[in-house]
Amino acid sequence: MVVVRIDLHTHSTESDGTDTPAELVATAVAAGLDAIALTDHDTTAGWAAAERAVRDLSEPGRLLLVPGAELSCSCLDATGQSITVHLLAYLFDPNSAALVREQARLRAERRERLYGMARHMAEDGFPVDPDEIMAGLPPDSPGGRPHLARALVKAGTVASVDEAFAEYLGGSGRYYLPRTDTPVHRAIDMIADAGGATVLAHPFATARGPVVTADVVAELAEHGLSGIEIDHPDHDPDTRARLRGLAAELDLIPTGSSDYHGTNKTIRIGQETTPPDSLDRLIERCSGSKVIS
Repeated sequence: MVVVRIDLHTHSTESDGTDTPAELVATAVAAGLDAIALTDHDTTAGWAAAERAVRDLSEPGRLLLVPGAELSCSCLDATGQSITVHLLAYLFDPNSAALVREQARLRAERRERLYGMARHMAEDGFPVDPDEIMAGLPPDSPGGRPHLARALVKAGTVASVDEAFAEYLGGSGRYYLPRTDTPVHRAIDMIADAGGATVLAHPFATARGPVVTADVVAELAEHGLSGIEIDHPDHDPDTRARLRGLAAELDLIPTGSSDYHGTNKTIRIGQETTPPDSLDRLIERCSGSKVIS
């Protein structure tokens, strides 16, 4: 099969998406995609179900599945302040001991954070039940603010997940609680040691908060970063042009992705895509796991 439409950043119910891994595969096929990466936050729990769904397709080879994850990391910006950056990790060994330990820590902290935010809102009279929210999570899911946001939508407190973040759950919101992310250099090293490759996700998406500078991206590239996400819904045309130039200058693999979360966001799967040669380059760098077809 000639791969022509590739989305390397999607989420399922195993983290903060609304499609199960099997539903995500079906959604990708219905959208006419040729390859997707499942990149749930801090977990590989959806890999097996997604693989089964791909293998159960009536047309063998119809869809390629790239196993992955999205890692939340801490990074120093140009002023020496610590900010959050996200790494997309692909085709690594999910049984790597260091990675298993770190993902378990992150999932536990995410769940504690979600419960704490929900509890504080309930104490202030919001119609949310922290225990009910936690009981609705898959066993290995880290959970996340979108789960609380959906509870607020269901209760009629807000009209949308976006409104919940803007009013209450965003970084400057009253109920926001911080978390302890993995230092970005350590995350790059862990994924490399597990045979995988890393791509810096939505690096210049200023609407999300503070972002790194080009100098920081260059330092990460020198440390072993493989690629950079360019075509993303949160990047405007000028930003994409700057990132394309930076990728060429630093020999980083350019990718494009929807960052699909199901109904949690209005973004369509496959809304942004990755060039086929970029996927080939990523695969060439990896030995930890294989593409599924």
